[in-house]
Amino acid sequence: MHKSLKDNLPKNISSEDKYYLSQYGDKLSDSTQYVQWISNPEDHEERLGKSLATRNHDVIRQWAEERKAVPATVSRTEHDNRPGTLRFNFPGYGGKNLKEISWDEWFKTFDERKLVFLFQEHLTNGNQSNFFRFDNPLREDA
Repeated sequence: MHKSLKDNLPKNISSEDKYYLSQYGDKLSDSTQYVQWISNPEDHEERLGKSLATRNHDVIRQWAEERKAVPATVSRTEHDNRPGTLRFNFPGYGGKNLKEISWDEWFKTFDERKLVFLFQEHLTNGNQSNFFRFDNPLREDA
């Protein structure tokens, strides 16, 4: 059995991430247990294709902006005038079921749900990757 992130905190992460992982690390998915954590926009993957995780708003925003993606929610998933399922709208990928929202709305929802942003910067062949998903220790849909 592997040690959870709560018991084996990554080195060189922010104090906010250390606190988050001490509270929720053992509730995150198995795949999140083995990713490289990124705490600021100057940090990057150790190798091409490496899965990364962050809760840092600047890292997430930079990743999206490099791909010309804008914050969005899936239409008709909103509840109580709050965004529903969080996504990004990438140019040229359809997005007809997505409703663009502000960064403030997106990050407020992200933080309230205590989400982790899992992503790749590059594919193993060196091409830019648009892969992302969320992990949630509370297990509600991101």
